[in-house]
Amino acid sequence: MGEPSLLRSKEKTPLLELRREIPRSYYLGAGAGFIAIFLIGWFLLTGLGMVSRIFLPPPAAVWTELVRQIQSGLIWQDASASLYRITVGWLLATLLAVPIGILMGNFHFFEGLFEPFIDLVRYMPAVAFVPLTILWLGVGDGQKFAILFIGTFFQEVLLIMDNVKTVPRDLIQVSYTFGLNKWEVLWHVILRVAMPGVWDTFRITLGWAWTYLVVAELVAANVGLGYRIMRAQRFLETETIILGILIIGILGLITDYLFKISYKRLFPWAVQTR
Repeated sequence: MGEPSLLRSKEKTPLLELRREIPRSYYLGAGAGFIAIFLIGWFLLTGLGMVSRIFLPPPAAVWTELVRQIQSGLIWQDASASLYRITVGWLLATLLAVPIGILMGNFHFFEGLFEPFIDLVRYMPAVAFVPLTILWLGVGDGQKFAILFIGTFFQEVLLIMDNVKTVPRDLIQVSYTFGLNKWEVLWHVILRVAMPGVWDTFRITLGWAWTYLVVAELVAANVGLGYRIMRAQRFLETETIILGILIIGILGLITDYLFKISYKRLFPWAVQTR
């Protein structure tokens, strides 16, 4: 008598079952609840004077700074400049990473040709290239594109190589038995099977590009979210720093969700297997 009722109660709230779907309300409520806890903690820390305003301003101060920047137009100017730099820098990295990653994932010759150099450079911090990129490219947007490229390309090309390598070898051999040549197998089989993983790689590396934004706008910028953060640091304008960080996070989150939504539309069969 007690055992069936226990089973029913478990079925009602399968919150911790491995890869089992939960009600949408639980999913959204968990995220909203965590953010609410974070905000309450922020209010308490600043409202009770437990942290100095220089180190952590109250939420009201950040809100006031947001209103000021909206009214003055600064926020739109900075956000549009940063979006432009992120888009161009990431696209340049992706347009080069895709063909090289595909070649490395399918031909051992290209893997041996490129991987040692890529493995070497990917461990070098992007910020270390700032002086060199200024010498090579000056202080314009080209230098910012270069830093974003360096920060994303070398990781992205290896991820795409691994995406391509996940295609089962048996599937490739079966394709040959149907009379396809290697280029047809590459285009019609390998790329189609690997594309959901490649799309996820795009989403992840675009997120990395956002994290390199402040580095890219570190020197010789006069507009941009990263520039605004660095300028505020010099004048101890902590509310401006926090606002800039939050805006970068929100913009990054929006691009992440756009990729997630497009993934479901483009690869519905892959969604079902997750």
